[in-house]
Amino acid sequence: MFPPMLVLDKPVPRTGRPATTVRGATHDFLHHAAQVRTPSKPEYTDAILLVVTELVTNAIRHTTGPAALHLELHDDHIEIRVTDTSPTAAEPRVPQIDGSGGYGMHLVKSLTTHTRTEPTPDGGKTIYAYAPW
Repeated sequence: MFPPMLVLDKPVPRTGRPATTVRGATHDFLHHAAQVRTPSKPEYTDAILLVVTELVTNAIRHTTGPAALHLELHDDHIEIRVTDTSPTAAEPRVPQIDGSGGYGMHLVKSLTTHTRTEPTPDGGKTIYAYAPW
């Protein structure tokens, strides 16, 4: 595999509006990525924004420590990584019609080509998601 063409590393703030902050950084990254290489389909930008939002929201909702976002533009995809302090892998849940969630990982899996979770040396995890570009 060739090295990434463009990289973003962004800590996820735990205060304020973390999802909005990270979506803005992702939007800027995708704007630059489109200048390096135009996405195969225009809707890939919105899909990546949604995946990032879901993964970051899960990290904030289900952990108490720091989290970080890492994006890499590769030849035909964007690698999305969200690292947090929980060792528990994110698994799809049964969606709840009462508004309490359960849709996030289903969306992530449907909008990406594949995902995986790896433990971090300090006891947390990194979720990797690969989105077409």
